Amino acid sequence: MKMLDFNRYTGQYDIESVIGGFESGALSDGDSVEVEGMIHRIRAMKSFAFFVLRTQRNLVQCVYEPKEGQKPVSEFNEEDSVRLRGKLVKDARSALGFEIHISDIKVLSSPAENLPIVINKKKLDCNVDIKLDYRPVSLRNPHERAALRIVDGIINAFRTFMHSEGFTEFVPPKIVSAGAEGGADMFEVDYFGEKALLNQSPQMYKQMMVGVFKKVFTVAPVFRAEKHSTTRHINEFEGLDFEMGFIDSFEDIMAVEARFMKYMFEYLSREYAPELSELGVALPEINDIPQFKFMEIKEIIAGEYNREFRNPNDLDPEEERLIGEYVMNKYSSPLVFITHYPSKKRPFYAMDDPEDPKYTLSFDLLLNGSEVTTGGQRIHDYNMQLEKINKRGMDAEEFKDFLMMHKYGMPPHGGLGIGLERLAMKLLGVDNIRTVTAFPRDIGRINP
Repeated sequence: MKMLDFNRYTGQYDIESVIGGFESGALSDGDSVEVEGMIHRIRAMKSFAFFVLRTQRNLVQCVYEPKEGQKPVSEFNEEDSVRLRGKLVKDARSALGFEIHISDIKVLSSPAENLPIVINKKKLDCNVDIKLDYRPVSLRNPHERAALRIVDGIINAFRTFMHSEGFTEFVPPKIVSAGAEGGADMFEVDYFGEKALLNQSPQMYKQMMVGVFKKVFTVAPVFRAEKHSTTRHINEFEGLDFEMGFIDSFEDIMAVEARFMKYMFEYLSREYAPELSELGVALPEINDIPQFKFMEIKEIIAGEYNREFRNPNDLDPEEERLIGEYVMNKYSSPLVFITHYPSKKRPFYAMDDPEDPKYTLSFDLLLNGSEVTTGGQRIHDYNMQLEKINKRGMDAEEFKDFLMMHKYGMPPHGGLGIGLERLAMKLLGVDNIRTVTAFPRDIGRINP
């Protein structure tokens, strides 16, 4: 019998520990270090070569001057995975403040073929479709992967913030028998001979869990079978959702999101500065977020931009863009809340405004001219919810499990859903949501 060594794979070769040691003074010029990574670029000189090592977050310049008995430069390949030992040499020209002079290097694995695209340039010189066709390779480009690091940062910020506010995370099911929006635009799956659906929202389960924990959140995939083909939609995305009970107003929910946005902007600026720098993005400080009622902002935009007043029930993408422009010019804010959307365009669980039932106690949050959040107060009264389901011609029996929580008592509550990839897209100012999605699924793509 053999006992597992708990001290295996402790990150002893991570360049990040070397960088931290150099910055703190624990490591200095001439110290010996050991690191591992992929050879991102080889620049061969007459008697030596520069190996640019790609680690999980950085590019590290290493100098290799083979001695007798060591492998010549010509036997190394870009994308070799290597582990090396060398001397840390201070160099003010390096972004890290040092380079590594290699004394010993071991190749752990080598590629079987040359790469189909060039990934060691500043940016990839190919279109989005080619990037996605070769996604396991294209994401190795530092610029491409920096965007996904920001996505990682948003998730980290969301979870950390939610826990700090006393929320409990839970895992909702992905396979359901009914849709939160009434069953439209959902993917069907065969569930042991019965028809089932991929969940289009964790909405019902969030509300149920409010009766358990009062304040809950979830990070989970969302599936929408909408046959769109735009640069801001995909058919599977990650939802950042929360729901909270014992609220006095839907503005309580907006206040929590405002605090989250402020926290997230600060967190990313602090913890993900290298990635933001790589992407050329500087995040502003968030202090105030203006808010307008739906009809109010539509009238303002129509007047400000001499634009025909269209669609009294929703905002189109161009209106959202103009709202973003208007708010940035007038209030210097990349964020704006739009409240009181028409009841016709909100789901059956949205609470209508008692002062004017044509509108709801709901909101969207726009970032840089595009909606990234939808939220609001929910109906908590059983009879009121049943009445609205019937009024919309929906089958109450289909929602009997959802209605169970209303029947047995629920506090006033509400919440919101944030589209992770849409948020990252607008935060970074990229023009295609697929750029910030590791492996996007849309109407024309299910691979890789």
